[in-house]
Amino acid sequence: MIIFFCITFNVILVSGSSLSNQVKQDPAEMYSKPGVTAKITCSHSIEGYTQIFWYKQLKNKEMQFLGYMNVKDGYPEEGVNVTIEGRASKGETCTLTTEQLSLDSSAVYFCAAKHCDSSGNEAYFGGGTKLTVLEPEHPITEPTVKVLPPSQKECRNQKDNEKRKTLVCVASEFYPDHVSVSWQIGEKEVTDGVATDSAALRNGKYYSITSRLRVSAEVWYEPSNKFICTVSFFINETTKKNSSAFIHGEKAKDTNAMTREKYLRITQSAKLTYSVFIVKSSIYGAFVAFLVWKLQGSSGKQNY
Repeated sequence: MIIFFCITFNVILVSGSSLSNQVKQDPAEMYSKPGVTAKITCSHSIEGYTQIFWYKQLKNKEMQFLGYMNVKDGYPEEGVNVTIEGRASKGETCTLTTEQLSLDSSAVYFCAAKHCDSSGNEAYFGGGTKLTVLEPEHPITEPTVKVLPPSQKECRNQKDNEKRKTLVCVASEFYPDHVSVSWQIGEKEVTDGVATDSAALRNGKYYSITSRLRVSAEVWYEPSNKFICTVSFFINETTKKNSSAFIHGEKAKDTNAMTREKYLRITQSAKLTYSVFIVKSSIYGAFVAFLVWKLQGSSGKQNY
């Protein structure tokens, strides 16, 4: 009954905390063929925690409970086709074994360490294991990587001190979707201004993913800057291969250069100025002629 109440009422799952860093899963990534067996291990270093729970994250992000281990006894759920073996105390290893893998076995699997008592202690997640069951006659295919330069129209309406340029990295034509993306400017890895798709998108047999890097216009308009996108593709749980692409920054265009638009503005302004000058000159000339005529008239009367 104590174990039952621990599982049913007192399991509070927590991820991202300092204690979650003490829960380890291995491997983080793995591929398998249909019909074979997959093993995932979990261990923790949290004092007093003697239970490990196992979950499968479904495609709709819901968590399916697979079973748990209490100290040294495993209790898998009925109908989930798994076994749970090992031990669940601090420093020991618990193993989840999935028999006869099928395409539906592809998912992210999580373990969580728990202290069984009546005080409602949290259960802390591990980092997860992404398992992909490979589709028949569908070979592992590495990604093609390209880096696209910023749009010429970007930041036209922004203030000079706020102008930003967006570079886009596209990784495409890969299978399965076990990838991660990173950026460098020169030899320095950058994370500020980076936004990567949360998951790869599948189109037909293959996947694609995009990542964006936003930098200041000043950084982009420096030809010596080299912008590198690296896609790490997991060949298996122990090996990954990096594929990279890069572009250099470009030279800023001469803002003083004469363009057709600028030429038209200048000529129109010159025409207007010239027209105003002609009108003023005509008025001034008429006024001078009027004064001369008046002076001549006054002089003729005096002589008479």
